[in-house]
Amino acid sequence: MRITRDKLNKLAHVVADTLAETDEADFLEDRNTIRQEARKALETLLLAELKIDQAAKQKIASQRRIIQEGSQEWDILYRKYYNEEVKKLGI
Repeated sequence: MRITRDKLNKLAHVVADTLAETDEADFLEDRNTIRQEARKALETLLLAELKIDQAAKQKIASQRRIIQEGSQEWDILYRKYYNEEVKKLGI
């Protein structure tokens, strides 16, 4: 899933604002630093998800016969290969 820079910034603001409102969290850094770190973490997660998605699709594309995207077989294989890639990362 691709998310625009603006939406990623908005998500980072929501994370920083939510943490600021939580009694269990105290900031050692200023709020902007927390927001920037949240953004970096979100970017890292999205990049990892993109790589997993591409690897799963590549495995399906490498099958001997063509499997149409959106078919039930494609969906089942996608979930199988996606989960295998996630397990490889230890997530």
